Amino acid sequence: MNADPSEPDDGPEGHDGPDRHGESDPRHGRADDDIATGGALAEGVPGPDGRPRENGRPGPGEHPGARPPHGGGLRIPPPRSSIEDSGRPLPEPPPLPAVPAPAPPVLEHKVLKSLLGAWALAACSAEEAAAVELHLGGCGACADEALRLRDAVGLLHPEESLDLDPGLRSRVLAGCLDRRPPRIPVPDWAAPYDAETARLDALLQDFGNGEWHAPVQLKWYEGDEAVTRRTTVAGVIAHLLTVDGLVATTLGLDDPLPEAARAALTGTSPAERTEAYWNASRFPATRGVRLPWREQSHTVIRTVSFAGGGSAELAVPYGEFTLPLRDSMLDRAFECWVHAGDIADAVDYPYQPPAPRHLNRMIDLAARMLPGALADRRRAGLAAPAKELVAAGAPGRSLRLEVEGHGGGEWLIPLDSPGAAASQECEVAHVALDGVEFCRLAAGHVPPEDAAAGQVGDREAIRDVLSAAAALSRM
Repeated sequence: MNADPSEPDDGPEGHDGPDRHGESDPRHGRADDDIATGGALAEGVPGPDGRPRENGRPGPGEHPGARPPHGGGLRIPPPRSSIEDSGRPLPEPPPLPAVPAPAPPVLEHKVLKSLLGAWALAACSAEEAAAVELHLGGCGACADEALRLRDAVGLLHPEESLDLDPGLRSRVLAGCLDRRPPRIPVPDWAAPYDAETARLDALLQDFGNGEWHAPVQLKWYEGDEAVTRRTTVAGVIAHLLTVDGLVATTLGLDDPLPEAARAALTGTSPAERTEAYWNASRFPATRGVRLPWREQSHTVIRTVSFAGGGSAELAVPYGEFTLPLRDSMLDRAFECWVHAGDIADAVDYPYQPPAPRHLNRMIDLAARMLPGALADRRRAGLAAPAKELVAAGAPGRSLRLEVEGHGGGEWLIPLDSPGAAASQECEVAHVALDGVEFCRLAAGHVPPEDAAAGQVGDREAIRDVLSAAAALSRM
């Protein structure tokens, strides 16, 4: 019992019970107030008399244990739990309101027709394009015109080759060799063959069975007649393998022809070797021919590199004529590029010309062979007879062959005798062609009458020289 009857009884020891007014005992209610107010009464919060508290102390007439009035903002709310942490599914977001597409503007027919060119170039605004396309659905004349304009726009953007620049390999190798010269360098006259076989092999490496059996038309000239031979991509590689074998056997390497094919040979011409290889095979050539061809080309390059300059003048037989090894390697590089183009056309893939310095050497070889080809045609009655026979080495009638573009140049071709010296003073004609076009002519892929871009002088001499260039082609 308390001595003072005016004070309420305490609860059990250690526990304070509420007073009869429902308030905490002032002696023990400070902790409750601290909890309610966050540990102290906020400074500056007005008390019951309207005056702000100072230093968190209760104002005059304010009970020390009194709680702040409701809505005083002093109670700290408990932290909220995130719905992502509750494991419950997230609510679906409200659907976005549908925004109707703006209606195309209504334009007159003549205005819409004048917009067709801009529409084909994708230069119209969105509203104008929508109006034009809506109009094309109901106007046949404008629809036809729009298709023609779209086709014309496509011609303004020519297709670009996916192949790397053909000169990139040469530049990379040149940069590497400048840093560290090779112990055994590849001869300059063998570099075009090295580059072209590498480019063709890169084209072939991703071919599937369908591409290997794609039909290819081989083209060349015999006399004045264009000749074609149908084969496949694999058959073309077999042709390159057998003709490259002429170089291989000259170097003392194995002949790629099977024994049965060699027994059936009656000569050493490229056409006979190719036909013998094809006939000796029980089945048409497949992708399996790629590895022997590539190994042979690597072996030829290694052999001429180790042999050095002493092998450059070895005679390589081509049936009716022979070529020194240095020219034969250029000839093989030229044919490799031409047939790589045939293969690329068969599979609808772009293929670029050789590097300019390699192309220049190929053109130079063809230009040096033109006098002999012209003399052969004259003996066969396919060219006009010589007009001014001169002694060997003396200047005679000449034609200036100007080849334009990368790898081009100028060559003087003696007209009446291979032994005559070409002379600028005796020039009777001048013909100009693009470099790639001249190579296509020499490969038998372009008729002679369609080859020259510019002609001045003796028309008969020009016709004979262009026909002699086409006569350089063979299977």
